[in-house]
Amino acid sequence: MAFSVVLHPAFLLAVLSLRTSRSEVLEEPLPLIPEIHKVSFQLKLQEVNLEWTVPALTHEELNMIFQIEISRLNISNIIWVENYSTTVKRKEAVRWNWTSDIPLECVTHFIRIRALVEDTKSLPKSSWGNWSSWKEVNAKVSVEPDKSLIFPKDKLLEEGSNVTICLMYGQNLYNVSCKLQDEPIHGEQLDSHVSLLKLNNVVFLSDTGTNINCQAMKGPKGIFGTVLFVSKVLEEPKNFSCETRDFKTLDCSWEPGIDTTLAWRKQRFQNYTLCESFSKRCEVSNYRNSYTWQITEGSQEIYNFTLTAENQLRKRSVNINFNLTHRVHPKAPQDVTLKIIGATKANMTWKVHSHGNDYTLLCQVKLQNGGEVIREHNVSAHMSANYLFSDLDPDTKYKAFVRCASANHFWKWSDWTQKEFSTPEAAPSQALDVWREVWSENGRRVVTLFWKPLLKSQANGKIISYNIVVENEAKPTESEHYSVWAPALSTNLSLDLQPYKIRITANNSMGASPESLMVLSNDSGHEEVQEKTIKGIKDAFNISWEPVSGDTMGYVVDWCAHSQDQRCDLQWKNLGPNTTSTTITSDDFKPGVRYNFRIFERSAEHQARLVEKQRGYTQELAPSVNPKVEVPYSTPNSFVLRWPDYDSDFQAGFIKGYLVYVKSKEMQCNQHWERTLLPDHSVLCKYDINGSETKTLTVENLQPESLYEFFVTPYTSAGPGPNETFTKVTTPDARSHMLLQIILPMTLCILLSIIVCYWKSQWVKEKCYPDIPNPYKSSILSLIKSKKNPHLIMNVKDCIPDVLEVINKAEGSKTQSGKLHIEDVPTKPPIVPTEKDSSGPVSCIFFENFTYDQSAFDSGSHGLVPGPLKDTAHQLGLLAPPNKFQNVLEKDYMKPLVESPTEETSLIYVSQLASPMCGDKDTLATNPPMPVHGSEYKRQMVVPGSFASPSLKENNSLTSTILLGQGEQ
Repeated sequence: MAFSVVLHPAFLLAVLSLRTSRSEVLEEPLPLIPEIHKVSFQLKLQEVNLEWTVPALTHEELNMIFQIEISRLNISNIIWVENYSTTVKRKEAVRWNWTSDIPLECVTHFIRIRALVEDTKSLPKSSWGNWSSWKEVNAKVSVEPDKSLIFPKDKLLEEGSNVTICLMYGQNLYNVSCKLQDEPIHGEQLDSHVSLLKLNNVVFLSDTGTNINCQAMKGPKGIFGTVLFVSKVLEEPKNFSCETRDFKTLDCSWEPGIDTTLAWRKQRFQNYTLCESFSKRCEVSNYRNSYTWQITEGSQEIYNFTLTAENQLRKRSVNINFNLTHRVHPKAPQDVTLKIIGATKANMTWKVHSHGNDYTLLCQVKLQNGGEVIREHNVSAHMSANYLFSDLDPDTKYKAFVRCASANHFWKWSDWTQKEFSTPEAAPSQALDVWREVWSENGRRVVTLFWKPLLKSQANGKIISYNIVVENEAKPTESEHYSVWAPALSTNLSLDLQPYKIRITANNSMGASPESLMVLSNDSGHEEVQEKTIKGIKDAFNISWEPVSGDTMGYVVDWCAHSQDQRCDLQWKNLGPNTTSTTITSDDFKPGVRYNFRIFERSAEHQARLVEKQRGYTQELAPSVNPKVEVPYSTPNSFVLRWPDYDSDFQAGFIKGYLVYVKSKEMQCNQHWERTLLPDHSVLCKYDINGSETKTLTVENLQPESLYEFFVTPYTSAGPGPNETFTKVTTPDARSHMLLQIILPMTLCILLSIIVCYWKSQWVKEKCYPDIPNPYKSSILSLIKSKKNPHLIMNVKDCIPDVLEVINKAEGSKTQSGKLHIEDVPTKPPIVPTEKDSSGPVSCIFFENFTYDQSAFDSGSHGLVPGPLKDTAHQLGLLAPPNKFQNVLEKDYMKPLVESPTEETSLIYVSQLASPMCGDKDTLATNPPMPVHGSEYKRQMVVPGSFASPSLKENNSLTSTILLGQGEQ
């Protein structure tokens, strides 16, 4: 008891003294000096790990600030100072990491620390404490004299970062140089055998790495180096979202960004981890851009997801928070059907995936035609829905689409479900746009009807044919029907000059279109109007005209390209009644092509009357072809140039005239000609022919026997035609020109005479040598002067033949062509008959034709010697040539015949085709005469019939003799 009484005051005294001492300590803080316990390093990461404690710490926890200094090579070379704030616990070590900018293997580092109390609530504000002692960080390696080392080895780093390469080489190596992919690198020398290569903002070159090669200039030769594996910077995932289609799974997707994979397995593709904060679930995706998260039935509606992308160098994360019912992406509608109603309606029905009666979907319906959306509508749906498409075009293919989305909280549309359908045909709904071209041919009108094809929306089906009804207004009950099969867009009609009504309709399988009416008046196609010249602009013409009458129903402007072809691709445009101008545009308009326009007025009676013509070019060009010039006439002092075949209406512009160039070394230009001296000292004269109609020019005041060259080219407002070679012409000399003036008329006269003679050749032949002689026209009459005695020319009735011999009968000519018929010839020569009982001599006239026996004439052994016919019988023979016979006639017998006009004469015809008149048959058989085929008479003579005929000899070549006496058969 006593002991406790004594102990208690002592204890109180001790406690009081302790409190007093502690208060003194707080008033004077004890020095807090950190004590470094451990220094380690990770060479691959170039990282220094530091651990220390504060031995004098009396509080369980205290917020403190530590200042850390790092020096390199020696303690005086401080390279790093950092203040590190942390909560220090008594008896626990403080840890800190530092990453070196150069490899730790290359140089020695030193570290020290001092502290400062940051918690002013527990302790009063103080200053920095004392430094700890220096701690050496030595990871340096030794290098053999002939070896070299480079750090870091196969460094992995991000694009855009900085890196320092350390080179360590032995004592026997000097002047080491390095290259980065063949580009030199300049380094920093730390000491005699350590160099630093600093690379800033490195770039990605290849997934296989970037090479650094080094070589010493002095010492053992050899190349050493390292590879930098530069990775692309890991990107944060983009467009991260999650949605459900069936409330069983969440489909999460994102865009991964750039692939940071490197070769040689230095870095694999970045990993993606999906974590949900409310359920504390984390799952790693096997795909780089999506993951399917399984929904636990009856679990939460609110989700908070964090998506983390990670590779060996860094991490990137994104976060989303959503309500499950707000992220519904419905499935596509199903069981879509279409029912066609007529040619213009269709009803579409479909079903949707329902999630309860309270769940409503909004469905969107659209209709496409030819890839273009023509209608869109919204329809509400629970289990199924329908929509009616109306006002559709007949004979048209359509595509109907439907998709749905949540009506309460719209998130996304479902995929489209489509259905194709076609509407049936209907009769054409629009009348044809028709036009015509009329021209005259052989007293009739040829009408070409044109029509434009109906648009697809107007045709309502495939046009099969076009029906044309032509009605003569003079005979309205009579009409002609024509059918033109598609795809023809024109036809020709041949009509007379009467007025006509023409009706045209288009037909498909369902019917005909409304008719188009056109009326042709009596003067259609014969209107004469003035033509005006206009100037076009690029791809267009501005057409204007004056109104003609006030009761017009409209105007029609038609046009086509001006060409040498009779027909062209006629185009037309319909205009209203109050229109007096229009702009005609076409992609077919080309520069250098003339276009002809016609303006027609359409009356209320559907008649078209031509009111104006216009022509022009969108752009005039220079002529592309020069005329072919001819020189039809030249004199010693001039020559004429002509080009009549050049058609100026079919050129690339309106021909304004022609330029004529004439050059010569001795030429003096005439008046109105331009003179130009060429480099070869020749003179060029130019003459401008104003106007396209003049196509001839006479070049005068030239020198005889001189060479001139000429060239003719047309020109338009755009310029002259192409340059071509000159044509040479030489003027003739003066004498040859005069001689030509004499010879040419003489040649013409001779030629005219030949033509006249040829033209009168038949007349000359009849007069001089007819094929069949006419006794009345025989020239022998003029010799014997027998015109006073009309009985000199024998008539058939006056000469009665006694004996006739026919040699070549038509019936026997084929079988007995060479046999002579002599059995009918009397052996005695016939007696020249006399008149009745007259016993006196009878005058006879002999005709001989030498054509049938030319040999007898040529030999001169045959002839006719006329003599008086006595009472005694004499035979007729050829005793003298014809010329002698003629002389005998003229001398001895002409006079008696003339002097005795009253004495009657008879004709004796002597034929050379007859057989001999005397001789026996044996003689004929042994010496048969050669048959002669008669072809024509050549000449005949008339002798008096009173001459006696001498006897015929056997050697005579006279083939037959016929003696004709008057009054004897």
